[in-house]
Amino acid sequence: NFTSLNILDMSSYINLISFLNELDKLTSLTIFNISTCLNLTLLPNELNNLISLTILDMSSYINLKSLPNELNNLTSLTIFNILSCRYLTSLPNKLGNLLSLTTLDMSSSINLILFPNELGNFTSFTTIHILSYRNLTLLPNELSNLTSLTTLDIVRDIVLRTF
Repeated sequence: NFTSLNILDMSSYINLISFLNELDKLTSLTIFNISTCLNLTLLPNELNNLISLTILDMSSYINLKSLPNELNNLTSLTIFNILSCRYLTSLPNKLGNLLSLTTLDMSSSINLILFPNELGNFTSFTTIHILSYRNLTLLPNELSNLTSLTTLDIVRDIVLRTF
């Protein structure tokens, strides 16, 4: 019963295929790192209940194909890393409800083709990395609403038609 646990680093557990159903009992969890868990294909449903979470690192979660809309419950989230999620093709529209988010790193998630307009709601955004996208052709006009944005990396392999 780890209700006081603040940081859970499970990075590089390459044989991990699922989580226990009791992840939602980690009510004090602020940092959750599940990067490079090569055999995971789904996010745990209980992740949506970790409302104290400020950093979620899912880098190199290579078999992840989609993100659940319920991630919008993570309203304390400030840093969200989904870099190198090569099968991820879109971001959920409800991601726009994460108004505390300051950093979104989607680098090398090469199959992402849709960038939700709702990301324009993130007036607290300071950093966005969208490097090495093969299929991204359009960035939403709403990005111009990001008045706190200091870093926007959009280099290599992007076939942008409009900016």
